[in-house]
Amino acid sequence: MGEPGMSMLELRPMMVEDLDAVVELEGATYTTPWSERVFRDELQEPSRRYVVASDGESVVGYAGLLTVGEEGHVTTVAVSDGLRSAQLGTRLMLYLVDAALQQEVRHLTLEVRFSNTAAQALYRKFGLAPIGVRKNYYGDEDALIMWAHDIDSPEYADRIGAIRSSLEP
Repeated sequence: MGEPGMSMLELRPMMVEDLDAVVELEGATYTTPWSERVFRDELQEPSRRYVVASDGESVVGYAGLLTVGEEGHVTTVAVSDGLRSAQLGTRLMLYLVDAALQQEVRHLTLEVRFSNTAAQALYRKFGLAPIGVRKNYYGDEDALIMWAHDIDSPEYADRIGAIRSSLEP
């Protein structure tokens, strides 16, 4: 099957039934992948929200958010190789921002590989700015720590609105 069109994709909460496909994509994406047990445990935590993107046949992306008080931590974002230029990462991040705002989160943070400039560009689009480095965070590489503050502000709502309008239907 070829690359699915963005209109065919469905974003929905991750379920236990998705874990085989999620773990497979995790292994293809990360050098130190999470296990099925980690994802299973994450799905049990009320402070976590996970989303999958499905093309109707398979999981082609997923993302997660951990909330603690007014802070949201983007735990993971993964997109199948064939869809990395199709704005699926943007759609997943929009889902996480919406989930964060529903939980009255005011600030977002994440870590990203220093070498992953494409992901950094995505996160900058969402107002996340570098504030520091976690040495050897990934074992083989440092992580850039990024934050976005006041995501509940009218200015941030305008930013998110502009991102939504830029997406193809």
